[in-house]
Amino acid sequence: MVPHEKGERVPLTICGYDAEKGTVSFAFHEVGKTTKQMGCLNEGDCLMNVTGPLGNLSEIKKFGKVLCVGGSIMIAPALLQVKAMKAAGNHVTTVLGCRSKDFLFMEDEAKALSDKVYVASDDGTVGYKGLDFLKDLLKKEKFDHCVVLGPVVMMRDVSEITKPYGIPTIVTMTPIMIDGMGMCGVCRVTVGGEMKFGCVDGPEFDGHKVDFEELVQRQRLMLPEERLSSMLWEIHEEHGGCKCGRNKA
Repeated sequence: MVPHEKGERVPLTICGYDAEKGTVSFAFHEVGKTTKQMGCLNEGDCLMNVTGPLGNLSEIKKFGKVLCVGGSIMIAPALLQVKAMKAAGNHVTTVLGCRSKDFLFMEDEAKALSDKVYVASDDGTVGYKGLDFLKDLLKKEKFDHCVVLGPVVMMRDVSEITKPYGIPTIVTMTPIMIDGMGMCGVCRVTVGGEMKFGCVDGPEFDGHKVDFEELVQRQRLMLPEERLSSMLWEIHEEHGGCKCGRNKA
């Protein structure tokens, strides 16, 4: 997705669609320059282009009992998976993970779509504190499949929890991308000792085979530049560069 002709491409996961209207929906946090720019858009405004969907289809079929874990802003696309898994005849248990109570959203939607819903927060202000409660849950209940969408560290932790129980666990990768066609290699991730590209081989991979430590390091590689870019854009906005006027008195 590119907001304008001088913008950068960023990967976002579809969280909804309307076939009759011909629309798709995305959810995002305003954390960097590009997402902050998109946050300035109003109804009727245009993006320069949207490329996708990229990669391969999600494997949706009747597995039996499915555990679906969505964390942070990825709760939104996780519920799209929940809806599809239910439609395929699965019993779906959904876990919503968030930083704190203030960051929890779509809980009612999750309850409407799921057979069971659990909530966990990093600081314990809502639901369970952290994801360790999953260890007790997996001791009590047998799951046939697990889908995880969220921050890389959260997907790593869930994959480590499910591995001893032999539960096939699928994680969704949204690494840094540029061309989205497998040419630049920026979105590479190591899976089972082999180099894969998030845009063409993914976005879903076996969570028990992903080299999460390498992925975390790669994600942090450009943090100084990303923060500088965001800061310079905010300064530009404060001086009248942005038309939305959010930061103006």
